[in-house]
Amino acid sequence: MSSDFETYEQDFGTLTADITSRIGKIPKLGGDEKKNMVVIVEKQLEEARELLEQMDLEVREIPVQSRGMHSTRLKSYKQELEKLEKDFKRSRIAYSDEVRDELLGDDGNSSASQLIKLREERAHLLDNAEKLERSSRRLEAGYQIAVETEQVGQEILENLHHDREKIQRSRDRLRETDANLGKSSRILTGMLRRIIQNRILMFILGVIILFTVVLAIYFSVRGL
Repeated sequence: MSSDFETYEQDFGTLTADITSRIGKIPKLGGDEKKNMVVIVEKQLEEARELLEQMDLEVREIPVQSRGMHSTRLKSYKQELEKLEKDFKRSRIAYSDEVRDELLGDDGNSSASQLIKLREERAHLLDNAEKLERSSRRLEAGYQIAVETEQVGQEILENLHHDREKIQRSRDRLRETDANLGKSSRILTGMLRRIIQNRILMFILGVIILFTVVLAIYFSVRGL
C-alpha cells in the first residue's frame, strides 16, 4: 500500500510543479491565450484533487501504527493544493506590466487603471497573508511531527523497559532452575552413596554368613 502512496506522491509533485509554472505565466498573458491557460490549470487542479483522494484512500488502508507519518504528509499536500488554488485565483485578476500597458495604453489615470492597480494591491496583500499562513502551517506541521516522534520514542522506551523486565524474569528463573538442579544433584549423590554403602554391607554380611556355614560344615564333618 505504501508503494502506491509514494507513486501518487510523485505524480502529485510533478503535477503541482507544472501547475505552479503555468500559474506564473497567466498574468503575462491576455485574451484567448490567458483563457486557454486558465482552462488547462483548472483541469490540472482537478487532477491534483483526484490524486489527493487516492492518497487518502491509501492512508486508510495503512496499519494504524504506520499511519501517522503518511497522514501528516497528506495534510501538507492538501495545504499545498489550497495554496495553489489561491494563487490561481489571484493570477486570474493580476496583470504583468506588459499586459497592463497594452490594456491601458498611455492613459494611466483612467478608472480601468485604478481598478487594475487595486486588484494588484489586493493580490499582493493576499500573497503576503498566504505566506504568513503557510509559515504558520509549516510550524504546526513541524510541531506535529515532533509530537509524533516523541510518542514513537516513548513507545520504544516502554517496549525496551518491558523487554528488560522479561529478560530479568528469565534470568531469575534460570537462577532458580540452576539452584533446584544443584539441590537435586546433591540429593541424587546422597542416594547413590547410600545405595553403594548398603550393597557393601550386604556383601560383607553375605561373606560372613557364607564363612559361618563353611565352618559349620567343616566342624560337622570333622566330628564324624
